[in-house]
Formats: sequence, structure tokens, C-alpha cells
Amino acid sequence: MRYEFICKVFNFTRSTYIRSMCGIAGFIDLKNRSNADVLRAMTDQQVHRGPDGSGTTLLSFRNASIGLGHRRLSIIDLSETGHQPMAFGQFTITYNGEIYNYKEIKRELEKLGHSFSGHSDTEMILHAFREWGAACLDKFIGMFAFVLVNNTEGSVFIARDRAGVKPFFYYHADDLFLFASELKSFHAHPAFKKEIDLNAVSAYMQYGNVPSPHCIFKHAFKLPPGHYLNFKLEETLNIPRPTCYWNVYDAYNRPKLDISETEAIKETEKIIQSACEYRMVADVPVGVFLSGGYDSACVTALLQKDRTEKLKTYTVGVPDIGLNEAPYAADVAKYLGTDHTQIDCTEKEAVELIAELPFYYDEPFGDSSAIPTTLVSKMARKEVTVALSADAGDEVFAGYNRYDYLMRYGKKMEQLPKFVRTSMASVMERVPSERIPVLRNKYNFHNRYEKLKGILRNPSSQQIMLSLSQQYTDDQMNAQVLLNPANHLPTNYMSSELQQEFYSPLAYMMAIDYQTYLPDDILQKVDRATMTVSLEGREPFLDHRVIEWAAQLPDHLKYHGGIKKYILKEIVHQHIPKSLLDRPKMGFAVPIAKWLQTDLRDLVHEQLSSSRILQQGIFQPMFVKRLKDDFYNGKKELDTKLWYMLMFQLWYSKWMEA
Repeated sequence: MRYEFICKVFNFTRSTYIRSMCGIAGFIDLKNRSNADVLRAMTDQQVHRGPDGSGTTLLSFRNASIGLGHRRLSIIDLSETGHQPMAFGQFTITYNGEIYNYKEIKRELEKLGHSFSGHSDTEMILHAFREWGAACLDKFIGMFAFVLVNNTEGSVFIARDRAGVKPFFYYHADDLFLFASELKSFHAHPAFKKEIDLNAVSAYMQYGNVPSPHCIFKHAFKLPPGHYLNFKLEETLNIPRPTCYWNVYDAYNRPKLDISETEAIKETEKIIQSACEYRMVADVPVGVFLSGGYDSACVTALLQKDRTEKLKTYTVGVPDIGLNEAPYAADVAKYLGTDHTQIDCTEKEAVELIAELPFYYDEPFGDSSAIPTTLVSKMARKEVTVALSADAGDEVFAGYNRYDYLMRYGKKMEQLPKFVRTSMASVMERVPSERIPVLRNKYNFHNRYEKLKGILRNPSSQQIMLSLSQQYTDDQMNAQVLLNPANHLPTNYMSSELQQEFYSPLAYMMAIDYQTYLPDDILQKVDRATMTVSLEGREPFLDHRVIEWAAQLPDHLKYHGGIKKYILKEIVHQHIPKSLLDRPKMGFAVPIAKWLQTDLRDLVHEQLSSSRILQQGIFQPMFVKRLKDDFYNGKKELDTKLWYMLMFQLWYSKWMEA
């Protein structure tokens, strides 16, 4: 990456402060099975996250050796003052992320007597931890995952940001602790045992991802968002349960604000504006993903409105598969006056990308929108190294169609007699979605048709949430899908933390989405897609101040008279004419049913052959055969189930058979 090119795109000067996104990896070993070569191998597994440099540090203790590794993607400056791992006093850190308000914290620390040798937020974290300990996390506005070692006390502190923007995996077995931004680093350690957790396989087939804090491998975990680990090096390596320092329910379990709509709109815009500005570097332009929808239009409008220089905005479309919001984005960009770039990809490029997904998504991952998200990142990376996106607008301001279904039909379904609902579900089992005229051509209809069956059987808020989130129930997994029964993994989908005093069906679903679908699907997808091509993504709506404010807004300001994201839309309408934006939500879905029937058909038969399934010993061969036969005989509503199965098999080929 050329420094001059970055300066040209973003108008940076060499006086600008240092930022670096990256990947981290390392170990704590009580049995001396790890060395510098192993550490370098673990770190270099993530070269795509940080192609601009690497660093490793080995620390020796009486009863343990610790290795800290870092891959660096330099956004502005290649100076060594930001080199990692970094040491200060008795502390050493390896860190992935950005603390956007680090200058303010740095000034506070300087008033307390701290002096700094460089300009990085990494150095600020070291000083902040020395001054405040774990309480320093409460001051941070940003995205981060870091491991900090106290060399004097022989203690380790590990933290992950509130929303879970930055990933953190760890493995603990036989007095060995491994950590990394991506699972692939573990495979480089000779003591890592890649044993599949069948309970996690069951959860993956239900949700399309392995929910936090679980992992596809035994003895491996994800550090939950808003949590930290803190432990000392003893004779044996005892890893405690993670400690929660921030919880979205703390915001939902507060009285709703008594506020007028006008005041709510004003204050909400002010908070979002602050979140956007924090994610600008030295108040100069950065790239923005502009889809033409409300979320990205909001970010773009708020950033452009008080600037004379033009924002660089990007839209990527795949017109021949129906993913083409480019004309809408172009209209928004023209109205706002941004420097807009439209990039079109072909269906061939999209299909060919599927073969690469298992390397980057190194835990089974079934969200097919990983394909267009990765295409967006690849295309944008040709011109920029930093891009703002607008993820979490749906979770924060009630944008998903499932919220609409709940508010429109939840109570009505509960009022239907049970025998009527079950009879309707039984009829739907016998009538494939492909036979439903008109609706069969609607966006995502086949998958929704399948999920509706579960809702009809049990329309409670909890069951609606599960039915819309799961492809299979626990009973179906054990009776039909798996060769051997699995145990149900406890997840936040079953959370009961929302207090009855503050309960509403909408708040219930949104809080669960913020703790589950957002970090385990959306953020994992975006992190892998952007870091695949060494692109830094910044997420204004994931500023914790935004959700803390929005959670206390009355429901009618988020879902109002059938209008989703009501308050966000009212903010945008102050900057962009409603006529440019008011259209049905398109989503980022790809035509997986079509691909499974055409381009991927041979791959399905190869990966899901009866002999292969029998040899693996994970799934029931007759179930897999029936799934394929039913799909290819016209049941398009099974496309997501078949896609999940194919993605698992491709992952298995890459990471279990290689």
C-alpha cells in the first residue's frame, strides 16, 4: 500500500495521528509447546488482515510462556511509534481496533501526569489501563479487541468492544490458551485439536452461524461482546467466566423517555452526527458505502451537509441477479453532491467467489449475503482503504420486516384458534411455495413461507423470534437432521433479561437481535468481508451511545403506523427528499435457489453425496437425500436449508480434510 495514494484519497498529512486495523493472535502455554516460529505462523495466518507489517513478542514467566502477535494494516502512517505488540512500564499489549475518542482520553491522562512518546491509541490504552484498570473500558468509544499482559503481576486482561465489531476467539485445553481474531490461526499451533463440537453443528444448522459464546470446535469460544477476561498465571491455567462490563439490556431496562417527536428527532440526529464525526479521521473525507437505502443515506447526508469537500461514495451492484440499487444510490449521491462511484459485478464473479468463502469464513457461515458484501469490499478496496457503512440501523431503529410481521400479525395470530393455525401449517407442508402464484416471485418469499409454518404453530413473541431466526427446532435437529442427538446450547436467543416493567414485543425482539443476529451474523460477515481485502470498515450506528439512546425512545417513534425506522426516516427526510428513498426494502439477498438448481448443482451432489455424508458421520444420510430430492422436485422454500448444508460441507472440506 502506497502512503502517497492514501494521502491523495483522504487529504491526509503526515501530522495526522496513527490508526491501524489488524489481526491479533497468540498463546499462553504452561507446558512449553510454543515458540517464536509457532507464534509467527499463527500471526501470518491473518496476513490479509494486516499486509503492511507484523510484530511478535515472547514473554517468559516462571510457569508460563506468552506469545503476542500482530498483523498491521496501516491507515495513515507507517511510523514505528505505533508498532505492536507495544510495551509501557510493566504492560504489553496486542490490539485490534480503533478508539475514536482517544485524543480526549489522552488529554485527561496527561492532566493526571501521564506522558506519551507517540500518537497512537494503542499507547493510550496502556496508560488508561494503568490509571483505571478495567474501568478504562467505560471511557472508550470505538471498536476493539485486545490482550494486555501485566509482566510484573503475571496477569492477563482481555477485552472486546460493546457491540462485538471486532472478533475475538480463544481456545483453552491442557494448560494451553490460544487467542486470535480468526480461527484459522489456531490451526497453526501443533497442540490445537480440531475436534468438532456436534452441539455447535446443530446450532449452526439452525441459525446459519454458531451463536456466541460457542464455537464450532470443542474447547474454543468467542469472547462475548461487552465482556472481558481477567486472570492470573497459576500452576494450572484456570480461565474464569467472562465478566460483563456493558449490556444492551441496561438501556432497555430503563423507563421510556417522555419526549416530544420533534425533540426526539433533534436529539437522535445529534447523537448519530457525533457517532459519524468520531469515525472521520482529522475531519477529512473517507469512503462511504451508499446503497440508496435509509441507513447509508443517513450516514452520507449527515457527513456531507456541513462539508465543502465531497465525500467519496460507493455502490456495487450485480444487475443480472437483481442486486442493483445503483440507480437509487446515484440519485441520492447526486442530490447530496458526493463524489460517487458505481461498480457493477457479474453473476459469474459472484458465483466464483463462493469457492473462496471457506478460507475467510473459517467457521461455518450460512448468510449468503456474505457474497455481495465481499464483492462490495473488493471493489471499494481498489480505491480506498477506509469505508463507513451503516450496519445496525435495522437493529437499533426497528427496520427488519420481522418487526413489521410481529406488530401487524402477532396478536391476530394468537387470537386464531389453535386448530385453525395448525391446519393452515399442515396445508402449507403439502403445498410447495413455488406453487403460490404472484407471491412466489417476491423477494425472499420462499424462505418466509417456510418460517411461517412455525409461527402458525406457536405465535408467541418468543416463538415468533425463534421461528424467524431458526431453520430447524431442537426436536427436528435430533429427530431428523443429526445422526447422533445434540444438546441445546444456551444462547441469548432465550434471554429473559428484559424486565416485565419495560417489556414490549418490539423491544424484546430488538434487544435479542442486538445480542445475537447482529454480532454473530452481520458483524462477523462484515469483518470477514472487509478484512478479506484489507479494508477498514467503520460503523457509526454501532456507537454505544446510539443504542443507549434509541432503546429508551418510545416504541411508536421507531415503529409508527406501519412505518419501520420511523424516526430515522424523519431525520433523513430533512436532508433528502422522501421521493428518492421511499420504496420497499431490497435487502442483500442473492438468488441461491437459482444457483443451487444451476451453477452449483454438481457441487451440491458432490459435497452432499450419500457416501460422503455417511463417511462424515454427522448428518443422517436419508435426511440429506430427502432434502436434496425435495428441493430439486420443486420445494424452493428449502433453499436456505440446503445452502446451510452446502456451506458446512465446503467448510468441512477446507478445515477438517485439508
